[in-house]
Amino acid sequence: MAEKPHSSSPAPSSTPVARAERFVWLTARVLEQRRFAYHFLRGGADQVEAALAAYLNEDGGYGHALEPDLRGPVSQPLHTAHALRVLDTIGRCGGLRVERICRHLTEMSTHEGALPAVHPSQRGYPVAPFVPVEDAPPASLLTTGPVVGLLHRNQVWNAWLFRATEFCWAAVESLEESHPYEIEAAVAFLDGAPDRPRAEKAADRLGRLVRERRLAVLDPDRQDEYPVAEGYAPGEHHFPHDYARVPDSLARRWFTDEEMARSLDRLAADQQEDGGWPVTWRVWAPGTALEWRPIVTIEALRTLRAHGRPIG
Repeated sequence: MAEKPHSSSPAPSSTPVARAERFVWLTARVLEQRRFAYHFLRGGADQVEAALAAYLNEDGGYGHALEPDLRGPVSQPLHTAHALRVLDTIGRCGGLRVERICRHLTEMSTHEGALPAVHPSQRGYPVAPFVPVEDAPPASLLTTGPVVGLLHRNQVWNAWLFRATEFCWAAVESLEESHPYEIEAAVAFLDGAPDRPRAEKAADRLGRLVRERRLAVLDPDRQDEYPVAEGYAPGEHHFPHDYARVPDSLARRWFTDEEMARSLDRLAADQQEDGGWPVTWRVWAPGTALEWRPIVTIEALRTLRAHGRPIG
């Protein structure tokens, strides 16, 4: 009797997290492997922090394409914001490490006391064509909002936060013409802002703006009827779950239970055959898509789990 050929591949599993695990081991950077292990396989926070340290520069910021659309070694606000999100998710957003980061943020800030999207030091290194590199970039809510909200949520107090917080309030409360990523940055700020009544009032206004301007796809079956923001990739839509990553986000109030359920159904259905979730924005280099997909996959699973969806 002929011996059956041996397969080194594990048996396929029907659970989203098991399918994603194989995808991560096949494709992800060490950092995302460690993050996946921490969130879904009872891995340790020390291992995540050790992997993140590989991206740390002597100036206290982070570089080396931690945020995959900015290549090169130099520290950038988007990289440092990414590092803070990682530290936040493993409960390490505090202490001396964050004090050093705040000193670096102070040095990177514009005259408004807030962060640019991209510091001019990026010039000369590869960068996504949709990310402008300017010699004197303005402060950006896209970068500053998530950082400030996260630091407040972790009860970090630093002199840099005072002016940066005021910048965020002014930017959020004056938003009229906007786009999904900017609204998401505003939500990240408001979810951590210490003045809760003011945050709720600002969030209510933004929610009306999102619905009036159709910045969230409320019915995935009619997705083509919703506009795509200028400069976005074809089909780069945003859904309720993109704004309300967790149930206690202020953005959750913007959507009915039915709208949120449809959004989460769509998110769950977007898991691809290889176990990972797709990148929806413009892919400009082969390596960036490969590096982004494990990050997107981890966030998709975390969002589904936060909203009570079974992932295995």
